[in-house]
Amino acid sequence: MAIALRRALISSRSLSLLLRTSSLHSPHHSHFLSSPDLFNSSASHTAPNFPAINFIGDSRREGDDDANTIEIVDIGPGVKATAASLMEAAVDSLSRELSKLRTGRASAGMLDHIIVETGGVKMPLSRLAVVSVIDSKTLSVTPYDPNALKELERAIVSSPLGLNPKVDGQRLIAPIPPLTKEHMQALCKVVTKSSEDVKQSIRRARQKALDAVKKAGASFPKDAAKRLEKEVDELTKKFIKSAEDMCKAKEKEIAAG
Repeated sequence: MAIALRRALISSRSLSLLLRTSSLHSPHHSHFLSSPDLFNSSASHTAPNFPAINFIGDSRREGDDDANTIEIVDIGPGVKATAASLMEAAVDSLSRELSKLRTGRASAGMLDHIIVETGGVKMPLSRLAVVSVIDSKTLSVTPYDPNALKELERAIVSSPLGLNPKVDGQRLIAPIPPLTKEHMQALCKVVTKSSEDVKQSIRRARQKALDAVKKAGASFPKDAAKRLEKEVDELTKKFIKSAEDMCKAKEKEIAAG
């Protein structure tokens, strides 16, 4: 269709040029060619007037602009929330690990990691008994079922905490012995290792967030991407500082004996 229109336009222009040229050379010819009868013949048709300047534009396919449109997606809130969740989970895990380390002070959480086998089933001590602090050097362990007292005692003695609980009626009393210098040094190394591990987890969460931004490509504006990267970096610094403060506090607790 477009080719036919072009040919009609060219023919129309050629005919107009012929008319002007003929009028310059012969008035008779000019009168003949300009006669209405020539163009009103049943075998002739007037060519439509298609402005050449608009032809190419009008011949564009419908929907061309839509095909090149890029949908803008705001991935910022989701990426940031996911990164914060992963970083927070890493710090929470560190907190649980540090609570397992025995220091010279009694702590109710220091027995949480101990697994007790009773009736052929293994369960965390925290699900079988209530652990409370009598004083800074003594723990009390009271089972929900008094028949599980012996199993609790056996599990605590076999743990690496170095505790030696004694039966006191329907509960156990566990004195916390002072730490030796060697034990303090060993615990501090464990804290340092835990600190490095959690920092790596936080940095991995940061990298996942940056990879998500990079993967979004042109669908996420550059300015928004830079702003999001800055926010993720601030989150990273915040959680790393939280982990470092937690480890410093634990080292101080260990040093206090």
